[in-house]
Amino acid sequence: MEEIVKLDSVDVYNKMRGVETLHPLITVIDLSKASPMPARTFNFGLYAIYLKELKCGELRYGRSNYDFQEGTLVFTAPGQVVGVQPGIKTFEPKGWALLFHPDLIKGTSLGKNIQDYTFFSYEVNEALHLSEKERQIVLDCFSKIQYEMERAIDKHSKTLIVSNIELFLHYCQRFYDRQFITRDSNNKGILERFEHVLNDYYTSGKPQSIGLPSVAFCADELHLSANYFGDLIKKETGISAKEYIQSKVMEIAKEKIFDIDKSISEIAYDLGFKYPQHFTRLFKQKTGMSPVEYRNLN
Repeated sequence: MEEIVKLDSVDVYNKMRGVETLHPLITVIDLSKASPMPARTFNFGLYAIYLKELKCGELRYGRSNYDFQEGTLVFTAPGQVVGVQPGIKTFEPKGWALLFHPDLIKGTSLGKNIQDYTFFSYEVNEALHLSEKERQIVLDCFSKIQYEMERAIDKHSKTLIVSNIELFLHYCQRFYDRQFITRDSNNKGILERFEHVLNDYYTSGKPQSIGLPSVAFCADELHLSANYFGDLIKKETGISAKEYIQSKVMEIAKEKIFDIDKSISEIAYDLGFKYPQHFTRLFKQKTGMSPVEYRNLN
């Protein structure tokens, strides 16, 4: 079995890349001046953001490969496993890397809200592709962070560094919103495929054997990460993927309720509910009446 190398400190990472450690909890690296990453599999204990400016060797996330293109941002969160595979040519990426330890943001507003930046859990094929202006903004944020790192650490250092990371991540949220819009035609195709997945789910025996369709299941069927899929559906429909699934389940439920040969409990089990009372509660929440009231009214 392939050995997995743990990367849980900034200094260990810097030494591997052949660069000086200016701050124990954060590093900004010009990749053109750094040693190449060895072809190994790493378990990251750091937050890492890579700005790739030239096509280079592959990174492998699980079973997925991705060739970075110019102006691409990729995000990695602590606990993720990343495999580096060199291409035919020597693996010599150009661009920048920002890595920071989770301890850096503990007790800060960023530490409390880091989960809001869902793109840290996106798959590599859901990377952020930048325009030239966006790329310049990213480089400017990196430059400000690097400036603070090169100064002697004082009582303002942490606040200024973390504030600049937070500013950078806010920009990334804006850029991803732009990317969702500019890829609107692709997104509409995903909505149609999402509907197809749900329809197929309910013409199979999956509800009885698996239960209600989950966001993770639908995302996996569409070959997307759960976070990217959820964010995309929210942008396209204004509701969460979970709410979208619930609406679909209620549409099917309304049809099934007219089958008077089946009890409400049987319908609930057919839809994938583990407990009939959960079905009744959700149905009343969505329609304003219980399944029995809906059946009698119609």
